[in-house]
Amino acid sequence: MAQADDYVLANQGFSAFRSELNEILAAVNTLNAGSSAPGSIAAGSLWLDTTNATTPTLKFYDGSDQISLCTFNYSANTVNWLDNTVTADLSGDSSPQLGGDLDVVTYDIVSTSNRDIDIAPHGTGDVVLKADTVTVGDAAAAATLRSSGAGTLTVTTGGTTDLILSTNNGTNSGTITITDGADGAINLTPNGTGNVQLYADEVTIGDSGATATLSSNGTGNLLLNTNSGTNSSAIEITDGANGAIDFTTNGTGAIKFNDLAYVPQQAITSTSNAVAWDAQAKSNAYHITTENTTFSAPSNAVEGAFICVEINYNGSHTIAWNTVFEFAASTEPTTTDTDAKVDIFIFKYSGAVWHEVGRTLNLSES
Repeated sequence: MAQADDYVLANQGFSAFRSELNEILAAVNTLNAGSSAPGSIAAGSLWLDTTNATTPTLKFYDGSDQISLCTFNYSANTVNWLDNTVTADLSGDSSPQLGGDLDVVTYDIVSTSNRDIDIAPHGTGDVVLKADTVTVGDAAAAATLRSSGAGTLTVTTGGTTDLILSTNNGTNSGTITITDGADGAINLTPNGTGNVQLYADEVTIGDSGATATLSSNGTGNLLLNTNSGTNSSAIEITDGANGAIDFTTNGTGAIKFNDLAYVPQQAITSTSNAVAWDAQAKSNAYHITTENTTFSAPSNAVEGAFICVEINYNGSHTIAWNTVFEFAASTEPTTTDTDAKVDIFIFKYSGAVWHEVGRTLNLSES
């Protein structure tokens, strides 16, 4: 490697002429290699900066500035271009690297031979797509977003914005919206009258500790059925201040309880010698006597409903009944009215009166 002081041959003897010519040819042959610019440099000159002996830099002098074009890696036998406007064919480079951003201007990154395009960060690095909208798939085929192996597929936004997943660029499309925030919601919104379908044998909601809640998003009822509602039984939870829960079997089907089914027993009390009984809230009731009392007409009566009361005598108190209670032969029964005894009555509502269905009197309390 050599540099020449200049590229001008002076008038001189043959021996000196040959020496100067060989010096100039050696400089040309080694691309003016050296740790600093050659003294003969002029606008348009190329020279090789060998300050780093294993990765020298090719530089171009424009008359005022030194422009670094590329570096040569002697160990890897590669050329690393430094200017971000350089156009190069990378097909022969098995591991090309970028020293800055890749600007594709008006073009796409595509594979013309049905090959995968892998974006693989190093180690635990992330792939960050800094765009308001990311589109996958072409205009005709179904698009698939999946993990390449057994790992978890995680898709997040780069900031405090919501993540929206949709088809057809969001036109005529259902959406999945993951809302940003400490209590951010996940909304599955079908398009038009479309359904949200979960193709799984088992669907689990909730975590391992908290109570799981399945509810409708607005004032509509919550309907549970099979086979898209065709040839299906149903459970319907009615929205409203007094919403009912309807269990409807299909055809001659029955509602089957494979384990114990019961209505919890709840207390009803006497105030001013009267017992108020809410038939809807306390259909299976018990009353511990504290005074002589009369059972008032039960509130919230529904035709066909059954109610039951267990009367525990805590003293020798008398029991009377509102005329809405209808007993056999229209005759009010003689209750036990004895301390530490129990009477049990069952009634069915006709829409007008509570008909006695059964009674068991004078039972021991313990």
